[in-house]
Amino acid sequence: MKDKVIVITGASSGIGKALAFAFGREQASIVICGRNLESLETVGAELRQNGINTLCIQADVSQEEDVKKLIDATIRQFGRLDILINNAGITMRSMLLDVDPNVIRQLMDINFMGTVYATRYALPHILKTKGSIVGISSIAGFRGLPVRSGYSASKFAMNGFLEALRTELLHSGVHVLLACPGFTTTNIRFSALNKDGQVAGETVRDESKMMSAEECADHILNAVKRRKRDLVLTTEGKFVVFMNKWFPRFMDRMVYNSLAKEKDSPLKRA
Repeated sequence: MKDKVIVITGASSGIGKALAFAFGREQASIVICGRNLESLETVGAELRQNGINTLCIQADVSQEEDVKKLIDATIRQFGRLDILINNAGITMRSMLLDVDPNVIRQLMDINFMGTVYATRYALPHILKTKGSIVGISSIAGFRGLPVRSGYSASKFAMNGFLEALRTELLHSGVHVLLACPGFTTTNIRFSALNKDGQVAGETVRDESKMMSAEECADHILNAVKRRKRDLVLTTEGKFVVFMNKWFPRFMDRMVYNSLAKEKDSPLKRA
């Protein structure tokens, strides 16, 4: 990673922040973006204090012009782009019958279209360096999760988009990694949107039993170094992906019963 230039979207907390430190420790130059300028600059200061060359750009990935400016600023500053990590994302928690459809549109705009915009504008530069495009997806991109239909849809869309892109770029030398962390200790559940699009402000799962963002980032760093095709993390995540492929009807019941145990779950316990 020495002297490579890495763009990480949604890097003001969680996995994005951990990735900035993981790649930065390998002597890469790091470009981070986020919607909250104060949080973004705080992370940027921490990175610089650790000797990491950092550029902070306030950007909302759901806005095409913001993303274009992010990539343009990276090229002006460093003259190249080696790795794009599409990490920005939000989630939701609501039954489809209750949710305002605009909540799902918002998830698609950030989680999916944000990936499309960033990848589209970064691609000409990554083709020159034969670098990497990384999508931070989810187990929900392989197995639809009840009460999180919009989130699952956005991650399924990301998975299909990056798989198609990988095939388009088959003879280009560009590496495409689809990383699926499973449940990880990040802020994403605390900022989950409810049926009306309001931030819930609390998690419904036991965060202490999850993989840390730092451990997740280390796995992703190693996968990029090895130019892996796919990365599915945690024992639970690997189990769900495997079982859903071969025993989907059984997994319908298992996933339902598991998520029905969450705090204040709208799912009825069997």
